[in-house]
Amino acid sequence: MSQTETSNRTYSIGELAKEFGITSRTLRLYEEQGLLDPQREGTRRIYNDRNRVRLRLILRGKRLGWSLSEIRESFDLYDSNHGEEAQLELMLEKLARRRDTLEEQRRDIENALQDLERVAADASEALHGLRSGQRKLRHG
Repeated sequence: MSQTETSNRTYSIGELAKEFGITSRTLRLYEEQGLLDPQREGTRRIYNDRNRVRLRLILRGKRLGWSLSEIRESFDLYDSNHGEEAQLELMLEKLARRRDTLEEQRRDIENALQDLERVAADASEALHGLRSGQRKLRHG
């Protein structure tokens, strides 16, 4: 397929939803939030390659834990006169903040797991003690 054919390709809401494993409702939400701007033919939405790329970026941003407003901010920066350089700087800042948050959550999870293991060990020991005591009573 030539570059021209690729850039002129259009997609229905159902095609994009199926391709990306999301619902049509999700696509409509992204449109309401100003993240996607499909053309309209009556009530039909027609998405172009730009919308498809944006959808891929939205879903990547969501996987990274970004809010829709943070994703919109990134798109707005890219669309502004500041362009790609400012967008990349913003992305690096957000990635650093997200990494810090995830590292903190990892520490919290590790601490919670250690606490859980201690409580489970204590409960297991107490149960073993109770069962041993009951055996002694029955046999004694």
